[in-house]
Amino acid sequence: MSFVSVPPPKCLQKPLAVPHRHMFGPGPSNVPPRISEAGANPVIGHMHPEIFEIMNDIKSGIQYMFQTQNTMTLAVSGTGHTAMECAIFNTVEPGESVLTAVNGIWGERAAEMAERIGARVNTIVAPPGGFLTNAEIEQALSTYRPVLFFLAHGESSTGVLHPLDGIGELCHKYNCLFLVDSVASLGGAPLYMDQQGIDILYTGSQKVLNAPPGTAPISFSERACQKVFNRRTKPVSFFLDLSWLANYWGCDGKPSRVYHHTGPVTAFYSLRESLAVLVEEGLENSWERHQKVAEYFHTGLENMGLKLFVKEKKARLPTVTTIVAPHGYDWKEITTYIMKMHNLEISGGLGPSVGLVLRVGLMGCNSSKANVDMVLAALKDALKHCHKSKV
Repeated sequence: MSFVSVPPPKCLQKPLAVPHRHMFGPGPSNVPPRISEAGANPVIGHMHPEIFEIMNDIKSGIQYMFQTQNTMTLAVSGTGHTAMECAIFNTVEPGESVLTAVNGIWGERAAEMAERIGARVNTIVAPPGGFLTNAEIEQALSTYRPVLFFLAHGESSTGVLHPLDGIGELCHKYNCLFLVDSVASLGGAPLYMDQQGIDILYTGSQKVLNAPPGTAPISFSERACQKVFNRRTKPVSFFLDLSWLANYWGCDGKPSRVYHHTGPVTAFYSLRESLAVLVEEGLENSWERHQKVAEYFHTGLENMGLKLFVKEKKARLPTVTTIVAPHGYDWKEITTYIMKMHNLEISGGLGPSVGLVLRVGLMGCNSSKANVDMVLAALKDALKHCHKSKV
């Protein structure tokens, strides 16, 4: 007599079927065969010496990608949200002041994370499609005296590339740590962690790096480490406790590594390979390619009569372009049509940009003029065939 009351699901008795798509939304991006194949290598133990060697390679790649000498450099097991929480949970204690710049959804998310652990949170809000001046940031730092200031460098919800120069210096003037989210910008736009005075920087694996989602590079300056390792209270998350992560990643100078969690070893393979691809191309070449492709795309959009959401050219994110939703059209109909007829993903807005924009991401291997031509042709086709209101 069987005690199994739930029958085997019929859906799992069929083979897995996943379509190939052109992933030209704000992420994840397409994973090239070289990186997919790296992730298909045999699973070995997360505490094996070969894995530690791979992790050391990853650390070196992140230091190059971030342009930092920081010892405390690693990859969190999780997506960009995990790195955001790792940064905030380790540096902020209950009752401390946190300031977040809101130029899209990621500033809003950072503010909520800090609020959940009992921080006193204040925000400074940029106009839609715009950015904050250093004078505005200094005024807020002077008023609120935060221990941490959060800023999204590449704000994928609005398509803004926020200027960074001088902000780290201002933060240090007011004894504040500078935390930067570069998930959508890293590898696609110039960024220099050490030179620009950034104390904590993180990104994700699934954008310009073209690796599968699931690992998030992060680095902490010596100033940030002083704050983290002189806390009065333990971080709220054991999983994201930097003292444990530092040991697992060999960042604490101790002779042996202690088990903390089971690292996603196959994701480490993919991340290492994606960093190797970036190293082979060279950071400056990658920055230049993304910028040239973005400018080519923007010209093509304007020639079609479409408008860019970010008016100031220097503030346009080269990796994710926001297009003002065409007047008279339902943006959902456009994205659905393009997916159905062209097997191509672009998306609508997110957070404060919902209903206002279409978002196109051309990141890493997807950043090419051939792919721009493909997107422009799909948009032309959609505008020709989708319903347009006469109102």
